[in-house]
Amino acid sequence: MSRILIIEDEPRIASFLEKGLRANGFTPTTAPDGVTGLRMVRTDEFDLVILDLGLPDIDGLTVLTDLRRTKQHVPVIILTARDGVTDTVAGLEGGADDYVTKPFKFEELLARVRARLRAGGRAEETQLRHGPVTLDLRTRRVSVDGRAVELTAREFTLAETLLRHPGQVLSREQLLSRVWGYDYDPGSNVVDVYVGYLRKKLGTGVIETVRGVGYRLTEQPAGDVNG
Repeated sequence: MSRILIIEDEPRIASFLEKGLRANGFTPTTAPDGVTGLRMVRTDEFDLVILDLGLPDIDGLTVLTDLRRTKQHVPVIILTARDGVTDTVAGLEGGADDYVTKPFKFEELLARVRARLRAGGRAEETQLRHGPVTLDLRTRRVSVDGRAVELTAREFTLAETLLRHPGQVLSREQLLSRVWGYDYDPGSNVVDVYVGYLRKKLGTGVIETVRGVGYRLTEQPAGDVNG
C-alpha cells in the first residue's frame, strides 16, 4: 500500500482527503503546515505528496523547492485554490508533477494519484505478511494461520504500520504519529494498550518490546493466539 503525505492546513479538506485515500487502499498521513510537512518528509518515506500552496507558515512553492532538494524523486501533486497561469507554471517548473485546483472532484484527484504512482513504478501492495499473520489491505481482513481475526480500525492501522517495517524498531512517538495522527498526548500510554490488544489477537510472539525504545516485529513470530 502506497504511503501518501497530505500537506494541507484546512482540517476539513485534509480529513476529506485522508478518508477518501484510505478507503481506496492507500496509507495517508496529514501535516497541517509546511514546517511539519518538511520534517515528516525528511524523517520518513512517502510514495507521493499532495501539497497545498496556501499554507499558513511557509508558502507551498517554498516547501516544494525545499522538498525537491531532499527528496528529488517523490511525486508531488499541488492542490490549491490558486488557478492563475503564473502559479501553475511556477509550481510545475518548481518540480511538481501535477496540479489540481480547488474546488475539485475526489475522483479526478484519485486518478491523478494513481497515474503518478504508476509512472513512478510503485505497485500497490494488496497484502502484508509476517509469519502466521496476513493483512489484506483491500478487504481490511486479517488472518492468523489462516483463521480470521477481527481487528478494530485502529488496531488494523497499528498492525499495518508494524508489518510495513519488519525488523525496524518503531518508537512510541512514531507509532502515535502514524496511527493516531497529531492530535495526541505524547505522554499517553495508548500505544502500549493497543499493542496489548494486538498481542491477544495476533499472538504473543508477534510483537517484541524493545525496552526504553518501542516495538518491532519478532524475527520468527510464534503462531499462538490467545483465545
